[in-house]
Amino acid sequence: MQKAGRIIGIVAIVILIFAAIIASMNSKPSNSDKVWDDRTTIGNPEAKNYFIIYSDLVCPYCLAFENAIIENEEEFQQYIEENDILFEVRVSDFLYEYGESNPINSRYSAIATYCARDEGKFWDYYNKAITTVWNDYFKDEGKSGFVALNKNSQDYWTKIGEGLDLSDDFKTCIKEKRPLDEIIKNAAKTSDLVTGLPAFKLNKYSPPGFSPDGTWEDVKAYFEAGLNS
Repeated sequence: MQKAGRIIGIVAIVILIFAAIIASMNSKPSNSDKVWDDRTTIGNPEAKNYFIIYSDLVCPYCLAFENAIIENEEEFQQYIEENDILFEVRVSDFLYEYGESNPINSRYSAIATYCARDEGKFWDYYNKAITTVWNDYFKDEGKSGFVALNKNSQDYWTKIGEGLDLSDDFKTCIKEKRPLDEIIKNAAKTSDLVTGLPAFKLNKYSPPGFSPDGTWEDVKAYFEAGLNS
């Protein structure tokens, strides 16, 4: 009887081990394990749906998508909540590192954005930068505003931070280019995952680019396709 009991016990342990292995293989990885930086996300960290945009703040196509969201921010926030979406923005100097014209303002904008992020002001700076650049260069000129935008000095991006309750260290951070190593690494990671900007990963859906004339309805069409993927 004792021998039979030991055998039953061993079999039960083996079954439990195999069950644990199968469960781990079938379990969905946590969003928090995939997010690059939780300071650049909106929504429930463990949401059912996980949407990512790879962006560069001198990319007119990126800003068309992002500006449409900002102009409809209340509806966007409601959409994220109702559809259980974690939305992440991955900003880098991708166009400076890997673009054809290597615009230095790509790097300037990324440095300023990361410096604001490090003061807990990512979304304040990011949203203001998008609105400012869009209205200054792309709203009326379309993608042709790209050349004029990239004639700016780093002061353009520092000035965008005014009125956002950033400390004096924000300017020092920009001057010293403190986040540059991280920015370059993120641009390299982006290059491994995409071929151009803007790039999206909306669950299993990866649409190609975005039109400079795109609207909030076009953004929602992308999101709906992501929800259905």
